[in-house]
Amino acid sequence: MQLTLEEEAMLAGEHGLGKRKAMELLVALGAIYGADRLIPITSAHLSGVSYKTIGEGGIEFLEEMAKDSKVMVPTTLNPMGMDAERWREMGVTEHFAQRQLHIIDLYRQMGVEVNCTCTPYLLTNRPKVGDHIAWAESSALSFANSVLGARTNREGGPGALAAAIIGRTPNYGLHLDENRIPTHIVQVDEDITKDEWSLVGHAVGRKLGACIPFFRGLGNDVNGLKSLAAAMAASGSVAFFMVEKVTPDQPTSLEGLETVHITRKDIEDTLQRLTSAKVPDLIAIGCPHLSETEMKQLAIFLEGKTKKSDVEVWFCTSKGVYLRCPKERAVLERFGKVLCDTCMVVAPIEGVHKVTASNSAKACSYLPGLCSQKVLCGSQRELLELII
Repeated sequence: MQLTLEEEAMLAGEHGLGKRKAMELLVALGAIYGADRLIPITSAHLSGVSYKTIGEGGIEFLEEMAKDSKVMVPTTLNPMGMDAERWREMGVTEHFAQRQLHIIDLYRQMGVEVNCTCTPYLLTNRPKVGDHIAWAESSALSFANSVLGARTNREGGPGALAAAIIGRTPNYGLHLDENRIPTHIVQVDEDITKDEWSLVGHAVGRKLGACIPFFRGLGNDVNGLKSLAAAMAASGSVAFFMVEKVTPDQPTSLEGLETVHITRKDIEDTLQRLTSAKVPDLIAIGCPHLSETEMKQLAIFLEGKTKKSDVEVWFCTSKGVYLRCPKERAVLERFGKVLCDTCMVVAPIEGVHKVTASNSAKACSYLPGLCSQKVLCGSQRELLELII
């Protein structure tokens, strides 16, 4: 990989230990994937935030990087393992909370924006068409590639942090035009609603694996597309998809591509695959994080109704959306906890809960392995009917 004189100096340690380590990581990634050079990025989004997922080894790495490193571009964080103010109500231990807050402080020292969300594009970090970025968080980077028209590979947490510190990323993969070409046409049956796009995403990822699907029969609903992106990234490692008349870089030709149909039977099969229990002790809504529109829709539906059981309910969202929705929060809090900057997948729920219900195919994919949960996968309306 060809480096500039400035990049060579950073690699030699002339700009500090943190930049040297970041450059070493980027050069290694570039060599693995055959990048020709580093390219400037406009923003980064980091995973590796929850103490549950990175542990003491991750903290040691961050402590080393934070000694003399600052990010060079606007950089945001994925959800952490708890609500910073309501962690006791979540059943989080004192030790976990202290280590989690230490992680956040390390990121703060490096100049990272420490509001934690998997939907940064709904708040302060919204790239433009054609922007090169370095994002971790599978659902967010897929949305950025596919709906916003930005360009990023599926970064890991350390790689995204290294790119943020240098302000550049290796030029390979989805940064290049030749790798942004659809591999399949996906036709979604008309009787499948946008509330089921999460299940559509899981079904496509399971059927096709790592691919670039071109969707027909979908619309441009932002909330549906963020759920689709999340589920497809979880089941098939899909980092980029195209939607007819929505994705900025539309294909020049679809000739010769196989067409895959997603039918009602695929939706029912997906629900069955993801469900392992029927009676939840936690109902968690907000994976990916609830948007302002979704908060309002939930509040309208629940207004005037009464909770019928004592089942624990979480509505997960970002701090930014939380602050924008005071009236909606008041309604939702009568039915459960509106939690900020965390989610059911990266929180230590296994210490308290055994069966979790979610309308997110992504969450339902990860909950058994990451949280030792049995899972009830249902539509949002089905989950709400368990509450009222």
